[in-house]
Amino acid sequence: MSRNGHILAIDQGTTSSRAIVFDGRGTPIAVARREFPQHYPGDGWVEHDPADILRDVRTVAREAMEQAGLTAADIAAIGITNQRETTVVWDRATGEPIHRAIVWQDRRTAALCHQIADAGHGEMVRAKTGLLIDAYFSATKIAWILDHVPGARDRAERGELCFGTIDSFLIYQLTGKAVHATDATNASRTMLFDIHTQDWDDELLGLFRVPRAMLPRVLDSSDDFGVTEPTLLGAPVPIAGVAGDQQAAAFGQACLSPGMAKSTYGTGCFALINTGTTPVVSKNRLLTTVAYRLNGVTSYAQEGSIFVAGAAIKWLRDGLGIITHASQTDDLATRVPDSHGVYLVPAFVGLGAPYWDSEARAAIFGMTLDVGPAHIARAALEAVAYQTRDLMDAMAGDWGGAINALRVDGGMAANDWLCQFLADLLGMPVERPEIIETTALGAACLAALKVGLFDGLEAVSAGWRCERRFEPRMDPANRDRLFAGWRDAVARTRSR
Repeated sequence: MSRNGHILAIDQGTTSSRAIVFDGRGTPIAVARREFPQHYPGDGWVEHDPADILRDVRTVAREAMEQAGLTAADIAAIGITNQRETTVVWDRATGEPIHRAIVWQDRRTAALCHQIADAGHGEMVRAKTGLLIDAYFSATKIAWILDHVPGARDRAERGELCFGTIDSFLIYQLTGKAVHATDATNASRTMLFDIHTQDWDDELLGLFRVPRAMLPRVLDSSDDFGVTEPTLLGAPVPIAGVAGDQQAAAFGQACLSPGMAKSTYGTGCFALINTGTTPVVSKNRLLTTVAYRLNGVTSYAQEGSIFVAGAAIKWLRDGLGIITHASQTDDLATRVPDSHGVYLVPAFVGLGAPYWDSEARAAIFGMTLDVGPAHIARAALEAVAYQTRDLMDAMAGDWGGAINALRVDGGMAANDWLCQFLADLLGMPVERPEIIETTALGAACLAALKVGLFDGLEAVSAGWRCERRFEPRMDPANRDRLFAGWRDAVARTRSR
């Protein structure tokens, strides 16, 4: 970035909202964060109150600015990145949501998705959207709200209601209801957007019973999303960059050339590989998605989702009580030479890619009387690497070219032992960046491009710096033996 401006990045996540101010060198200089309540009104149902999210976003934006000692005049632009797929429907005139947001984790429409898939629509949906029919995505969530809020469907048909993922809801609110828009990465996660024509698709809208009148305009990821109301920061500031969280992380990791891959480790794990301007159809049940769209040109990615990564460590703490802090797993893992043949398959909410088995359940295999807490903790960390290997093997099979290194970020990436085991198991270098806040950084870079603080993608790549590179050291025969044990353990947890 130029030394003449700052970027305010809003990172709206599943459990918290953050704002980070980046200086002209792309270095974070102030961070503010607020957690917000989760609502579980039914079995497998997860909701957020959009009012909580909007309140916290406004608060953390102001707190970060205050920490940095800046005013609106110092901010060149705002970038927004968000939890994807989470669905909000609101009144176009008042901006008031008509129902709590249905979160990406929510499974209430799973039965409907099975019905639509069983009716033979899976191939058409996959061909147009790159996605599998699943409750994970936004389309059936929208339909559920329209069917369960009295009068909502008729109001939506008349254009009185707006749909948006969280980015779109925030843009609408922060611009004073002036702009109803989203970007191509978020649109590609709705199951309503044709990633080839780059437009909402009438056949998909009919299948999922979603009126076109309620949909946002789809812009580039680096584009003019309007300006904020003066009351937010004291003066209007342009919103110039928007991307879903995983695409933003890939952009922040400068995965800008075909074959470059990143993996983000948080509650779950999401791996993306850039496949260039041609979408690659997966033979291994990965998703095809939009990586970013700049100047009307779309770059694509393949994505693999792991439902449980850091959540397994949380289970060791809260469920088993064998640790009191997540950082203890690093110490426990190094106390023992190996996991003593123990495998933990963390299918607590089913298995994600490449299995997509929602009925699979977690299990620990290989337990003997001399297995202790250190072995179980190590097995939980190893499971993160094994699941990543599943994704990398699937990506390599689809991509057909070499993946030369894996760039990692997220909280678990701070664990040196895990990064080294990842490199050993993958048989490829693992690179950890200096700036670990890559999701917010990606949104900031997209905004910086639009307002001229970056000259082009070369500047994004030049700004990426490696903090540490982990080279594989494990004997290939041992690597194959360990992974074979993992695949056997996974097979035992499968529902079919």
